[in-house]
Amino acid sequence: MSNMNNLIQTRNNLPSTNAPRVNVVSAVAFLVPVILGVLLTIGTFSPFGAIAGVLLGVLCAQSPKIARQWERAVILRLGRYVGLRGPGLFFVIPFVDTVSAWIDQRVITTSFAAEETLTSDTVPVNVDAVLFWMVYDPEKAALEVQSYPQAVSWAAQTALRDIIGRTSLTDLLRGRERIEEELQQLIDERSNPWGVTVQSVEMRDVIIPAALQDAMSREAQAAREKQARIILGQAEVEIANSFEIAARSYRDNPTALHLRAMNMLYEGLKEKGALMLVPSSAVESMGMGGLLGAAALRQQTLTGSDEKPE
Repeated sequence: MSNMNNLIQTRNNLPSTNAPRVNVVSAVAFLVPVILGVLLTIGTFSPFGAIAGVLLGVLCAQSPKIARQWERAVILRLGRYVGLRGPGLFFVIPFVDTVSAWIDQRVITTSFAAEETLTSDTVPVNVDAVLFWMVYDPEKAALEVQSYPQAVSWAAQTALRDIIGRTSLTDLLRGRERIEEELQQLIDERSNPWGVTVQSVEMRDVIIPAALQDAMSREAQAAREKQARIILGQAEVEIANSFEIAARSYRDNPTALHLRAMNMLYEGLKEKGALMLVPSSAVESMGMGGLLGAAALRQQTLTGSDEKPE
């Protein structure tokens, strides 16, 4: 239904071929014989002058035509194509020449869509797109196809369905530029024999089922969690390598190890009432026994002084 509405809207935006187009020159060509006929009737007291003036005015009004700057008029003489006219003022032979079509040569926009179309991996999608096209050969547009706006619209829709049918959902979502270029080329190949060329194609939206959107969101979240765990593991490996290098340095330099033990005690006792758990192996290897005793005595002294009444 939406495709049909878009097609009707596109046809309404184009100039009608059979609608009468009144212009100032036609009005003047009609009024002059009528006025002369009325004057003749007044002078001769005969109604035939007015009747003849009206008939001549109607005949003369059919001859002048005006085409706008962006229009070309297709002229048929007794049903046979004789050429294009316009832009500007031109004249035709009344009741012999007919303007079969007014061809608009400006860039025209046409909305088209593919609803519930299956991709190559059997996923139903709705795709909305906009086609920018123009008529480069008015003669072909008038003679080679019955209704070129309708033909271009249907060609765009069928081309879009063909491309979606041989494209996976992932490529459809990520490779829009490539699909737009391919779609433009395919529509251009079909419409060139009609005197129509495609300027560009733009995909406005790709709608997928809600359940599939949730599944894709969960998949993306799982991928991000996996990447986070990989980064954490790599960080652990780097930390372990750093610890290995530090251990080698402490093994070859007991003084540095002792200084590190003192720094650990300092960091642990900065806060009042801090509790430190030190492995027995560290007490022996790092010489922390005396340091711990002094630290404990100092901590007890500070605690006792705080408990004295003021």
